[in-house]
Amino acid sequence: MSAVVFDRQQLKRARIAVAAVFCVHGAVTGSFATRIPWIQDHASLSAGQLGLALAFPAIGASLAMPLAGAVSHRFGARAALRGLLVLWTLSLVLPGLAPSLPALCGALFVFGATAGMSDVAMNALGVEIENRLDRSIMSGLHGMWSAGALLGSAAGTVAAHAGADARLHHAVAAAVLTVLGLIACQGVLDLRSAPDDNPPPRFALPPRSALLIGAVGFCAVFAEGASLDWSAVYLKDVLDTSPGLAAASTTAFALTMAVARIAGDRVVDRFGAVRTVRAGGVLATLGGLLVVLAPNPPVALTGFALIGLGVAVVVPLAFAAAGRSGPAPAQAIAGVATITYTSGLIAPSAIGAVADATSLVVSFGLVTALAFGLVLGAGALRQGSRESVRAKAPGKALSP
Repeated sequence: MSAVVFDRQQLKRARIAVAAVFCVHGAVTGSFATRIPWIQDHASLSAGQLGLALAFPAIGASLAMPLAGAVSHRFGARAALRGLLVLWTLSLVLPGLAPSLPALCGALFVFGATAGMSDVAMNALGVEIENRLDRSIMSGLHGMWSAGALLGSAAGTVAAHAGADARLHHAVAAAVLTVLGLIACQGVLDLRSAPDDNPPPRFALPPRSALLIGAVGFCAVFAEGASLDWSAVYLKDVLDTSPGLAAASTTAFALTMAVARIAGDRVVDRFGAVRTVRAGGVLATLGGLLVVLAPNPPVALTGFALIGLGVAVVVPLAFAAAGRSGPAPAQAIAGVATITYTSGLIAPSAIGAVADATSLVVSFGLVTALAFGLVLGAGALRQGSRESVRAKAPGKALSP
């Protein structure tokens, strides 16, 4: 991006704007997730067919995310984010319109592709603002995404409880979120590539700088996905918990993630990304051990809470490190995002496969081992830390 100078107030306004974009993005996800049962019934799908269809958002995202850098290069950061976010919010209507499995797979492929490209664009802008402010904001931005997902799911729960047709619900939600997204995008930084910058390739493998950072993100997202999808089942099947308490564990885990992300920037600014991720890995490992060894539901719930607390800030910090690790931030972020999306895709099925072969307790032994991987791999984020960027270019100020 060209070296445009913005004053502190402009940067603060841009931070609020991009936080609103993250919230809108999360609200689309929350709105969709709550109506999956309706979509399954509408398309007359079995559980296995639904599982197949739900793999397509991650497939679409993984294939489309590398395109985000080229779009931003051609149209500028603000226009690219505006267009991609509108495509994402409007794509919310597609799954509910699908009458069959092939149609739903196609709809969810488009849904995931627009999600992934807008995800890369907004994270790249977030990293740019963080660099110019010279303080951590990425954890808080992802916290706003989690808050948006909770708001979207709350509205979806109300709509489902009222028996509303998901097509109508999603049409209204898409219209509202599109308007909110367009308003939010007006305030983000209007960054453009320098005239002599070469355009990024439309498709490219993740750069080497992103691979180790992506591996750290992989461990965190695997633990997050496994806990979100399997915590209620674990409490019900392993510890014979009531269905109400088991279901509440998922909501509690999501709330823990959101709160930890919103509060995480202060911790990162004080201790740095490497030490924060390492400490988070210790907490998540301890949480995994409590889950595996839990004699009763309260201990297991404490364990799941510690896993959520431990992994909450890892993905935001991985995106931030990727964006500073090389000359092509969007490409590096896309590479890390592809790895983390893949982890989120395989985690639920991997946990189920291990549980079928052994037990859920053994499955969460695997989660615990990957959580410990955060302790071992945290140093990979050092190459993309703000401190390393300043050391490489001591004469450059990141903010006015």
